Amino acid sequence: MSGILMMVIALVVLIGAYLIYGRYLQNKWGIDPNAKTPAYEMEDGVDYVPADTNVVFGHQFASIAGAGPINGPIQAAIFGWLPVLLWILIGGVFFGAVQDFAAMYASVKNKGRTIGYIIEEYIGKTGKKLFLLFCWLFCILVVAAFADVVAGTFNGFSVDTETGKVLGTITANGAVATTSMIFIVEAVALGMLLKYGKLNKWVNTAIAIILLVAAVALGLKFPIYVSQGTWHIIIFIYILIASVVPVWALLQPRDYLNSYLLIFMIVAAIVGVFVSNPKCNLEAFTSFNVDGQYLFPILFVTIACGAVSGFHSLVSSGTASKQIKNEKNMLPVSFGAMLMESMLAVIALIAVASFAAGEAAEQGLTTQPQIFAGAIANFLTAVGLPYSLVFTLINLAVSAFALTSLDSVARVGRLSFQEFWLDDDVDEKNMSPFLKLMTNKYFATVITLILAYLLAKVGYQKIWPLFGSANQLLSVLALVACAVFLKKTKRQGVMLWLPMVFMMAVTFTALGMTIYSLGGQFIAGKLDLGNTLQLIFAILLLILGVIVALQGIKKLSEKTDKAAA
Repeated sequence: MSGILMMVIALVVLIGAYLIYGRYLQNKWGIDPNAKTPAYEMEDGVDYVPADTNVVFGHQFASIAGAGPINGPIQAAIFGWLPVLLWILIGGVFFGAVQDFAAMYASVKNKGRTIGYIIEEYIGKTGKKLFLLFCWLFCILVVAAFADVVAGTFNGFSVDTETGKVLGTITANGAVATTSMIFIVEAVALGMLLKYGKLNKWVNTAIAIILLVAAVALGLKFPIYVSQGTWHIIIFIYILIASVVPVWALLQPRDYLNSYLLIFMIVAAIVGVFVSNPKCNLEAFTSFNVDGQYLFPILFVTIACGAVSGFHSLVSSGTASKQIKNEKNMLPVSFGAMLMESMLAVIALIAVASFAAGEAAEQGLTTQPQIFAGAIANFLTAVGLPYSLVFTLINLAVSAFALTSLDSVARVGRLSFQEFWLDDDVDEKNMSPFLKLMTNKYFATVITLILAYLLAKVGYQKIWPLFGSANQLLSVLALVACAVFLKKTKRQGVMLWLPMVFMMAVTFTALGMTIYSLGGQFIAGKLDLGNTLQLIFAILLLILGVIVALQGIKKLSEKTDKAAA
């Protein structure tokens, strides 16, 4: 199959899904364009902040994408292009987009509250507590994995893996690092402008594009060369700040800036595919067992973002739902952003398929983001664009994805930790010193990031399998919570049941395999601190996930009682 044919199939399926299935769900569940959304009802200037559709879409898309839709398909390509393509399209439409829309819809209908509160309201307080603990542990994994991805993308030095000797500098990585740092400064300035300038949205768009171009130009001119270990520290300091400041000051404007870069990347990649029509050098299907990795469940936990990802439910209900101006904006922001992410995953598949066996390594492309950037740069040389420029820009876009996810997930992790210690009957004005400490946003952020930093030192490639399993189990819990919400409020939720059952089978199998593998190494005394933490996390996540899922299923099996829509 050629790159163009794969692209056309994906575009037809995804656009058709939005126009037909997305609108079907919207009509089935009911959207009230005249309802007052939580962004206005609960406006606090920190988390609840009304924003234009394009701003919220930029936040949602940049946050949910991260490095996942690029890393996942490239890693899963060992099974062949056909199972990868089928799972991206089927999973993206009938699993991921449905989950994201349902999570945002349930949140908006419940004052912008998180999935944890949805579980408390419709399943029970114990379920909420366990879910929030699960969510917090999961957020630590996400921060650890994505922080390491970003640090690797920014790493300014090539190092001999055997001797540790520095071999030279990496200009592309240095340029990406400079541009990303400038982005952060520009985002703060843009946030002030968006909040206080009251300019026309087209003027804001023009300013954002000018700032974007300026940052890229300065980054290419003045690359920063800093080691990966130092970047780990810098990134965690940034996350600490980003997760506690008001969303309008950094989160919204940075996502707004990034959304243009990310959309440019996708459009450029699509143009590159149509111009160069890359040949597919992957087999359609290789084997159910590749080097000890089984297609089930590995394919379905490796390709999370791009198909279905539990993390998306945290963004949809944790941050984006608090910024929705009108209920009619939920479909494009949630369902639409997920389908665009599936398109990005298809592009990643085309990218890795364009290389013959061993070709990427020969070109010095060793990580998934580098393989992706190298392929897109190869495609666009057909229209006369310099390889080095395109390679740098695509790397920049990938790091922007991951950094934006870090902004959001660190905030969600902090909120989950705080919410765990709070109940409706807790008097926030007369809390004990212990509860005041546990619910303090700075303490909650610091303890989350310390554990994430320890795990980040293990390296994202070792964390990724556990992250994928936990991520997909989170999708199970989100689907269960949303299905119970829809049932309790007299809305049809049957479209969530098949994804819920299938993902249960996937995640329980995957986590069981991870525990078996790490447990054997632990008994043999071969685990370091990071891998020991992984084993503890895997056991806790499995136990918590099973309990919450069973509680939800019990509620689903009960007779429908009276509830308000």
